[in-house]
Amino acid sequence: MSTFLSSVAVLLSTLALLCSGYTAYQVFTLQQTLNVANAGNTTATTSTQKTSDVETSTTPNITPDPVETPASSSPTTPAQSPVATGAAIKPGQFVQPSFGKKAEVELLSVKRIKDPETGNRDVVNVQMRIRRLATDGIDSTESVRIYNTTARNPDTSETYKGVDVKRSTGSVNLFDLRPKASADAYVWLRIPEGVNSIDIFLPDTAAFKNVPVSN
Repeated sequence: MSTFLSSVAVLLSTLALLCSGYTAYQVFTLQQTLNVANAGNTTATTSTQKTSDVETSTTPNITPDPVETPASSSPTTPAQSPVATGAAIKPGQFVQPSFGKKAEVELLSVKRIKDPETGNRDVVNVQMRIRRLATDGIDSTESVRIYNTTARNPDTSETYKGVDVKRSTGSVNLFDLRPKASADAYVWLRIPEGVNSIDIFLPDTAAFKNVPVSN
């Protein structure tokens, strides 16, 4: 009886050892499987990071070119500066043809003076130079009639006339001048005080515009 019990005890011990070994083997196998899976995930992650780093490093940093503003194609034309009020005119500043191209008239001075009879400063003395240009073809009747000179206010269009025929040179006959020769003349115009710019008109001569009246 005791021998039988001893055999049973040995058998049970052997079975227990076998079960323990099998359990240990299963645990070991499961652990190896998990390690392999973790290693695969780590490798994939590392590969992805390396690929991303390579793409980032090889992507060129492109900076857009600044937008160029096209230059205006229209030419810039300098604005003509108006003559300063009360400024004296300069030589050659006001020159106009007369009798076509046979002569020219140049303004020398346009200056306000005092009327010797009234004492008022409502008289403007216009001094000019008439120069004959043509060498021939001048008629004996072609004269620049200085006494018929008039002026106009460019702002109000008011017209001003001469003070008196005696307050002018009268007329300059081109026939009496040699080619390229000139003659100086003058005329007094009655122009109210405060008018500082005028248009001047001589017969058979182009108009002088915006002529300053100096004091």
